[in-house]
Amino acid sequence: MDFLASTHFWVGVGQIIVIDLVLGGDNAVVIALACRRLPPGLRTRGIVLGTAGAIVLRVVLIFFALALLTLPYLKLVGAALLVWIGIKLLLPEDEHAGSGIRSSDRLWGAVKTVVIADLVMSIDNVIAIAAAAEGAGEEHKMLLVVFGLVVSIPIIVWGSQLVIRLMGRFPAIVTAGGMLLGWIAGVMAVTDPAVLPYLPTTPPARPQGLPEPIDSVRYGAGLAAALLVLALARLFKRRAAADARG
Repeated sequence: MDFLASTHFWVGVGQIIVIDLVLGGDNAVVIALACRRLPPGLRTRGIVLGTAGAIVLRVVLIFFALALLTLPYLKLVGAALLVWIGIKLLLPEDEHAGSGIRSSDRLWGAVKTVVIADLVMSIDNVIAIAAAAEGAGEEHKMLLVVFGLVVSIPIIVWGSQLVIRLMGRFPAIVTAGGMLLGWIAGVMAVTDPAVLPYLPTTPPARPQGLPEPIDSVRYGAGLAAALLVLALARLFKRRAAADARG
């Protein structure tokens, strides 16, 4: 129990809580979007099952977190998938029936959406938690990793239920949620190791870390991807409406 007296341990704990509050909120939004069409009696079950699947994936991903930092093109693929998910979640149900990624009124359809989206969105979360645990020292690393995963569960579950209630009162939150996925995708894309050599960057924060794109590049990419999600969703809606009239 000596680790409880370690400053490095508690600094790592604080960092992981902040990481989960910031990045876990994004996951809560996508879970809420995916489950919002479920009957009220199935929503909690969908959220719990989706979150359970997401946590299992995080346990697997955590062991590959450091390798994920250096794999080229992985974040680009993840960013493209997030844009696609964001677009599909903004479309009315009948405009993308059978597409596989959508806000579903069926339990397992919603769970599948949650797991796929969280698989993509967990990459940054897992890497960030691993980095925070690394800084706390080798002897505390796995304890902090487990702590980070445990803390993320209530944040995601309770956050998802809160967002669902808010979406019922404020439908614009659905649009904002889809655009948020686009924002995350844009920021993720410009941090891919295959893209970084072509961008203006800042030095790595850690000795063996990767450089980071400058803030204007990150924010510009996030904004562009968020607007892309909104524009493509509206385009598909207009096209579907024209086809229905024709």
